[in-house]
Amino acid sequence: MNTLTLGDLAPQFTLQNQFDESVSLNEALKTGPVLVYFYPKASTPGCTVQAQGLRDSKDQLANHNVTVLGLSPDPVAKLLKFNDKQELNFALLSDEDHAVADAFGVWGEKKFMGKIYDGIHRLSFLIGQDGKIVHVFDKFKTKNHHEVVLSVLETL
Repeated sequence: MNTLTLGDLAPQFTLQNQFDESVSLNEALKTGPVLVYFYPKASTPGCTVQAQGLRDSKDQLANHNVTVLGLSPDPVAKLLKFNDKQELNFALLSDEDHAVADAFGVWGEKKFMGKIYDGIHRLSFLIGQDGKIVHVFDKFKTKNHHEVVLSVLETL
């Protein structure tokens, strides 16, 4: 796993969102910075808390012109259920073949309860309008992810 770092150019991508519409990083960057956050699986406890925090921070994120894009290997139909149940207000993107996760360096070996498997590592990237990574979020808890993001935005 070779995770992208500060200053790296973010890989361009276009994926289907929860409404089966194409969303591209390039288009999202036209309106301001983009927070690309990777999460393992929709509707699990940690991923739900993380999404709720970002949902509830919509106004503060908008003050910084930040667009939120959540990526997971879930299929579009599962993302729609997650979106509807949690009343989310940002795009959830389906990266079923984990090509984008691979490109960002967040797909790799994980260990859980003694089992080793490949999956998404929970990381987020703030991407500037120039397409370069402004900040990598790798130290946070799911319940305070939004607070960590907002505190970094205040310093930029």
